[in-house]
Amino acid sequence: MTLAPDRSATTELTVTPVAGHIGADVDGVDLAGPLDPTTVELVTEALHRHKVLFFAGQELDHAAQIRFGRTFGELTYAHPHDEAPPEDHPEIFTVDPERYRQRYDGNGHQKRKKYSYVAGWHTDVTAAVNPPAVSVLRADVVPEFGGDTTWTNLVAAYQGLSEPVRAFVDGLRAEHRYGGSQAPSAAGSDGYAKRVNDNLLVSTHPVVRVHPVTGERALFVNPGFTSHIVDVSARESAAILDLLHHEITRPEYTVRYRWRPGGVAVWDNRATAHLAPADLDHLDVRRTLHRVTVIGDRPVGPDGFTSEIVAGRPFTADHAVVVD
Repeated sequence: MTLAPDRSATTELTVTPVAGHIGADVDGVDLAGPLDPTTVELVTEALHRHKVLFFAGQELDHAAQIRFGRTFGELTYAHPHDEAPPEDHPEIFTVDPERYRQRYDGNGHQKRKKYSYVAGWHTDVTAAVNPPAVSVLRADVVPEFGGDTTWTNLVAAYQGLSEPVRAFVDGLRAEHRYGGSQAPSAAGSDGYAKRVNDNLLVSTHPVVRVHPVTGERALFVNPGFTSHIVDVSARESAAILDLLHHEITRPEYTVRYRWRPGGVAVWDNRATAHLAPADLDHLDVRRTLHRVTVIGDRPVGPDGFTSEIVAGRPFTADHAVVVD
């Protein structure tokens, strides 16, 4: 079946789906300038429908990206553990291998570059009690090949489960923790690891989240931050998460995006997870992107359970990190 682009008679904006379950290209809009209310409404509707939107050929600086991000709501600080956002732009979180380089391991050997702060599949900052609602990522410097990002539709993943399994997971809770470990080491291998452990960010979320706008149910677990299912044994937790993580990463629910200079991706963080690239670690290339995130609300499950703080504080525009 061919999916026809969505068009509006009042704007040149065109939304073209790019995969069966998730993702759409958006053309006919310049994100560098202010957007009229009709365009904002159309982009927001497209985001809720397609979960992730791609804009090509945009010319944004930090200020323009921040302005565009605010069309979706108030922005967070760059990242709960970021100490060095760009000067005068505390909302910007820069994704760059030089920022993640852990220069030496415990044996004094130099480590490889890292191209994301979280390896593998994850939803942004779900260790916070109110994970971001929307994320906006723009390409600054990208390699000639490699470094693609992949997103998956967590609503489709939930709908792909059988009815008895959906009924089972509807009532489950899971702990999300920055770093993904139930018991992170008190002494990290570098200053960043120590700062994370000194500022633990841990929350209990429903395993199934009801989207606050669309009402859709989505699986709300991810390998990057979900440590365990609560109130079950460790063996049962591992089995349940293995099932759900396999479901959310099924290829048919995904879309892969090749970054080009001027590319911008906007995704609904309440209904997606994404995969950072792992194909650049052995290459000496530069990949620099900048992200802003919209302050989110506390997830709510089908039974009305609302996410609770275990450690830390909500993720907002304020920044308070203990640094020794």
